Amino acid sequence: MIVIHYIPSIDQNFGGVSSYLQLLAHSLGKMADLHIITHHSDKELNLDNCTIHYMECGQLQWFKAKKLFSRLLDEIKPDIVHVNSCWAPLCSFTVFWAKKRGIPTVISPHGMLEPWVLAKNHWTKKLPALIMYQKHALRKADALIATAESEKANLLKLNYNDKVEVVPNGVIVDGIEIKKSWERTHSLLYMGLLRPNKGAGVLIDALSLIKDKLHDYKVIIAGPDTEGYLSTLKRMCDKYGLNDIVSFPGGVFGKEKWTLMQHADFFILPTLNENFGIVIAEAYLSGTPVITCKGAPWACINEQSIGWWIERTPEKVAAAIGEALDCSEQTAEDKGRRGREYVIQHFSSDKVAKVMMEKYTLIIKQEVY
Repeated sequence: MIVIHYIPSIDQNFGGVSSYLQLLAHSLGKMADLHIITHHSDKELNLDNCTIHYMECGQLQWFKAKKLFSRLLDEIKPDIVHVNSCWAPLCSFTVFWAKKRGIPTVISPHGMLEPWVLAKNHWTKKLPALIMYQKHALRKADALIATAESEKANLLKLNYNDKVEVVPNGVIVDGIEIKKSWERTHSLLYMGLLRPNKGAGVLIDALSLIKDKLHDYKVIIAGPDTEGYLSTLKRMCDKYGLNDIVSFPGGVFGKEKWTLMQHADFFILPTLNENFGIVIAEAYLSGTPVITCKGAPWACINEQSIGWWIERTPEKVAAAIGEALDCSEQTAEDKGRRGREYVIQHFSSDKVAKVMMEKYTLIIKQEVY
C-alpha cells in the first residue's frame, strides 16, 4: 500500500501533531510505502521509515501549492491520502485536490475540532475558515480519524461527517528504558506547550496551595513558549513566592526529554483537553506515575490504579500532588511499572500502525459505515 500523509509542519515546536507523525511513521513505514508531504521549518523532527517531500510554498500560495501537490500525487500514485490537522488552508485544499483525482482521503483533526478549540477566536478565525473551506473538506473526506472515543463523540456531534474511526496515538516502545529506581529525587515534572489550556497555570495555582510540602522539591515546567504565556507563568511564581521551587528550561527533546521523564518522581499535566496526550504515555513508558485531568482521555489511570485522573481545579490538583508525595516509594514503583505495561500493551506504535493499516484497507474498499 502506498500512503501519503500531509502535515503543515514536522517542527519540534509544532506540538503533538508532529510528534504523532514521527511516532506513527516509525512503524507504519515498515508496513506501507510511506510518503510525508510537508513544508520546511527550522527545527524538524527526525522521521524514519518514510520519504519526505517538501512543498516550497506558503499556506496562502494556493495555486503554487496545487501544482506542487498535484505533481507529487501523479508521481507517487498513492492508494490513500491522510491529512493531519485543521484550520490551515492547505489542510483542506489537499483534500480537495486528492479527491478530484479519485484518491480516498482521510483527515485526523488531532483535537482541533474539540468544543474549546472551536470556541477560541470563533468569530474572527474559526467561523470564516469553516465557511470558506474547513467544513467542506470535513464533509468531503472519506473518513475522519479520532484518537479516542471522546473525540469521536464530539466529531459526530458536529454532523459534518458520520464516518469516524478511532485509532489511538502510539508511542515507540523499543529502546526506551524504564527508570532504574523509584527512590525519591524530589522532582516533579510538567512537559507540554506553554499554553493556558495545557495547564501550567493551574499547576502553579495548585503548588501555591501546598507550598509548605514542597520545601525540598523542584518543579520543572518544560515546554516551548509559542504564545508568550511564559511571562504570565513567571509572574504567577513571583506572586506566590515559588521562584525557588519552579524552573522553566524551555522545550526539551530527545535524550534530554527521556532523562527528565525518568528522573521525575511524578509527571503532572493539568490539561483542559487532549485528544490523546502523548506525553502521558511517554511518562508511563519511563515508569513515572502521572497526575492528569479528566480533559485527557485517560480514565484507565483510575481504573488501573496507576496514578491520578482528576477534575481540573487547583484544589483537586493540589490534593493529588499531596497524595502522591505521601505515597511510599514502593507504591510509586508499582504504579509506574503497571502504567508502563499498560502503555506497551495498548499504545505501542507497532500495534497502532497495524490498526491504522486495517482502517486504510476498509476506507479504500469503501467499507467504512
